[in-house]
Amino acid sequence: MNTMMKIGALIIGDELLSGKRQDRHFSHLQSVLAKRGLELSWTIIVGDDPIQLQRFLAFSLASNDLVFSFGGIGATPDDRTRQSVANVAKVNLVRHPEAVSEIEQQFGETAYPNRILMAELPEGSRIIPNSINRVPGFSFSHHHFMPGFPQMSWPMLEWILDTHYPDLKNTAPDDEQTIYVLNGRESEILEAMHDVLRRYPELRLSSLPHLSDKPHIELSLRGNTAQIMHAMTILKIAIDQAGFTWSNQLTDNQ
Repeated sequence: MNTMMKIGALIIGDELLSGKRQDRHFSHLQSVLAKRGLELSWTIIVGDDPIQLQRFLAFSLASNDLVFSFGGIGATPDDRTRQSVANVAKVNLVRHPEAVSEIEQQFGETAYPNRILMAELPEGSRIIPNSINRVPGFSFSHHHFMPGFPQMSWPMLEWILDTHYPDLKNTAPDDEQTIYVLNGRESEILEAMHDVLRRYPELRLSSLPHLSDKPHIELSLRGNTAQIMHAMTILKIAIDQAGFTWSNQLTDNQ
């Protein structure tokens, strides 16, 4: 397992794009990852249209990213995730024996003819146990597909991380420092920002202008602490030379 793998999220459903439902997975996933010292690199919210869904699955399956997907794995006609994964991966949908067993044990004879359709998974999949109703999610490579219901998918998310990625921890930047440039203009310190990233390409720089009654630039660096200290010195010198002032914190008097 690559402990530096990037992490992405696919959140699926027309109801999210139309506003019928509000997404809850994004913020929950952020909090679960943060407890392990991890963070998202990207998130995509996409509807149930199969062409669009396959377009984004082709993007993510072509990567080595760890991807958590929520929604679209049921048996109704608008649940297209299972078939879309199979289409993109160029494999067949097959009845997974473990998934069949789970669904049969939960529903008995009423598993047929419809519920059992949710046991049809892309060939090569592994199941994700569902502690609520035993209809499993599935993993395909480093992609993990879960239902859209939080009460089902959130325990699955914890199980995936604990079972398959117990050593994947603390890959987020280990430090962050922020200064506030008062009444400054980004254009005046732009070259210093480029200089910092040329010298320290591993650092993540963020420049956020605030156009309020107290205009300022929120300038942040994330990454290695020693590199941040050197880079901040470069930025502070450039700010001073441009005739602006900076502060480690923004107060009501500024």
